[in-house]
Amino acid sequence: MTNQVSVETVRVGSVCERELLADLYRPTVSNGCGVLLVFGGGFVVGDRKQLGGYGVALGRAGYTSLACEYRLAGESLWPAQLDDVLVAFDFLRGETKALGLHPSKLAVSGNSAGGCLALLVAAHRPREVAAAVAFYPPVDFLSDDTKSKMDIRDMRYLVGEDVTEENLAAMSPINFVNSSFPATLLLHGNRDERVHWKESARMYEQLIDAGARAELHIFDGLAHAYDLQPAYGQLSATIVTNFLDLHLGNGGVVATT
Repeated sequence: MTNQVSVETVRVGSVCERELLADLYRPTVSNGCGVLLVFGGGFVVGDRKQLGGYGVALGRAGYTSLACEYRLAGESLWPAQLDDVLVAFDFLRGETKALGLHPSKLAVSGNSAGGCLALLVAAHRPREVAAAVAFYPPVDFLSDDTKSKMDIRDMRYLVGEDVTEENLAAMSPINFVNSSFPATLLLHGNRDERVHWKESARMYEQLIDAGARAELHIFDGLAHAYDLQPAYGQLSATIVTNFLDLHLGNGGVVATT
């Protein structure tokens, strides 16, 4: 029998009198593992509905997912985006007992800008995040590829007038790699013109060199947001599920209400 997945909108917090909402995807039979889903869109567009397909796919495999939202660049400057995602993750962690989840079996996953945020959550909560998944993420805002596409002053839309290499380095997940970084899955198309696939390759290499656990999937001929194609979205969901099964120690299921 296929695991049924219910969806409800929950309030995870508030900031500056603005509510932060998220969509909670709950399977009828849970494996006790939770995943925070973080949407992408260059920090300027997108919403929490974007990753609903993954919420349903993971739910059918027994995972409880929380698809969060965060303030976009047009509303608030950095680090508001990261702060909001951390609020959502801390909400999920605080609700583990109520949701029938194990506190040690929480992961975070994101696409594009959301992948960057997911990796930063893993860096800031390494003891609480058991695994991280990032689809075609920007990982280094000072890389040669990034600099070839824009002047760092172009980042004013996100960080304001105080654009410095120090600030951009602090936004770059690759600078937080160490041996205690959570197990990480990276997925990228090698025809991505927005974020070069070597960003994920570099992140993978540094994780392995640091002694962390990592897995890298490079898809031939695919562009940015390749998983919008149904076949590759389904394939990616399978890869993510297998990775989480391995690193979250998914064993046994419990009924949820």
